[in-house]
Amino acid sequence: MKAIQLFAKEDLKLVELPKPSIQADEILLSCKAGLICGTDLRMFANGHRHSPDALTLGHELSGVIESVGSGVGGNYRIGMRVAVAPNYGCGLCDSCIGGNTQSCQDFQALGIQVPGAFAEYVVIPARAIRQGNIVELPDHVSFEEGAMIEPFSCVYNAFERCHTQVGDTVLVIGAGPVGLMHAMLHKAAGAGKVLISDLSAARLAMVREFDADFIAVSGTNTEAEVMQITQGKGCDVVITAASAPAIQTLSFELAALNGRVLFFGGLPAGKEMVSLNTNIIHYKQITVTGMSGQNLRQYRTSLKMVANGQINLKKILTHSFTLDRYQEAFSCAKSGDALKVGFVL
Repeated sequence: MKAIQLFAKEDLKLVELPKPSIQADEILLSCKAGLICGTDLRMFANGHRHSPDALTLGHELSGVIESVGSGVGGNYRIGMRVAVAPNYGCGLCDSCIGGNTQSCQDFQALGIQVPGAFAEYVVIPARAIRQGNIVELPDHVSFEEGAMIEPFSCVYNAFERCHTQVGDTVLVIGAGPVGLMHAMLHKAAGAGKVLISDLSAARLAMVREFDADFIAVSGTNTEAEVMQITQGKGCDVVITAASAPAIQTLSFELAALNGRVLFFGGLPAGKEMVSLNTNIIHYKQITVTGMSGQNLRQYRTSLKMVANGQINLKKILTHSFTLDRYQEAFSCAKSGDALKVGFVL
């Protein structure tokens, strides 16, 4: 089979591997969609740390079940269209028992520690099957949408922590695909105004085309524009959907009285120490929170929202490639000219 593997820093190759065989407690998936994430781009730039060997990337995935091990329980069947949550834990620790397998100390993920979906086939490990990581896709949900359930469910995890109320003003800093997912979800929840800020004029143009209700805000003049739009009150919810320390510092200035600030995603190594004016948090009574990944309840709820037509992810995927065009695909994803980029088999 064909697979895209990362050997070292910026050393990505298309290789030919044997079609995987499975154990009795595993499932073999024929990959149909594998999307490029910011994590994949960071691994490409810095190398992967979790395996001494080459690693097949890809953790945003969907496909068709090719074969089912004889010891696999449940209703899994050959030919079933599925999406797969990539993160799985030990199944025994307090985090796993509490439903947060993504926070397990023995956490693993497809495309991060074990072979992922940038290949014609991927093995779904026994632990992931037992924990319920495989979900069936309704016929009307495309494989591309199914693969986007993973990033969207991370957004839904963040949404649950924002406690957005009907009529709230929400600001998303970062107009990438994840930023747009945040905006879509908060609009669907009844936010009165949804603002999106970005330094890139091209990204802001995409925002305006994506949804006429979204308010594009210049990243070079964010505070002044936000205060003008909100009549000096600031935003009820501020989400930092870009990995830049400066926007975390700025977020408190942009928040309204009793506002909520959510840091989405981590900062690069060496830049994680951020100077914050805690008096602003104190006097504005701001709630500050973060998030990491998603649990399986959030993953399944996210699929339901897409399947029910509450969230339309179709416009997020702007560029798709075959595996043999991997160099073009990664260049496209890095350029910032696209929203979501992926491999569709």
